[in-house]
Amino acid sequence: MVASRRPAKVPTDAAAAAPAADDANTRVLKKYPNRRLYDTRNSSYITLADVKQMVLDGQSFVVRDAKSGEDLTRSILLQIILEEETGGVPIFSTQMLSQIIRFYGHAMQGMMGSYLEKNLQTFTEIQHRLAEQSKTLYDPKAMSPEMWTQFLQGQAPVVQGLMGNYLEQSKNMFLQMQEQMAKQAETLFPGMGPLSGKR
Repeated sequence: MVASRRPAKVPTDAAAAAPAADDANTRVLKKYPNRRLYDTRNSSYITLADVKQMVLDGQSFVVRDAKSGEDLTRSILLQIILEEETGGVPIFSTQMLSQIIRFYGHAMQGMMGSYLEKNLQTFTEIQHRLAEQSKTLYDPKAMSPEMWTQFLQGQAPVVQGLMGNYLEQSKNMFLQMQEQMAKQAETLFPGMGPLSGKR
């Protein structure tokens, strides 16, 4: 029986393309030991810059190890972020990165990941709305950071309203997270009484 199971574990092109069977729109990229990425759809090698363009274009893809079939998508995305952070104007400050690192292994790690993800989704929605509004005036893709600044200054009331909604949603998410923590703490330590600060 062991011999009959072994072939199923041996990675093949079909095994690497398994996600594409679930979703025909998902591109499968294979990463080889020589660090090269192979696009199975176009049957050609691609660079990290090509993968970045796929992200910018909103294309769905998965990166698999060519031998083991292991999902390497996150590590490739982290490589792109690292290149962007070292090559241009960074998004993450040293202090922010240090704070993120401190959450690894912390009891709050899972909650913090969810909190950051929801905040980013909300912020992306705001960015999308601003881009839609700017289409009547400018081509959003052609706008430089300076032009965006001018546009946002001209749209101050709209931006204030959107940012107000964003901050309110962010505050609500944090309060929900705080309540969840308080409930969990009260379940774990029933003798301590309420920990949410409400007495």
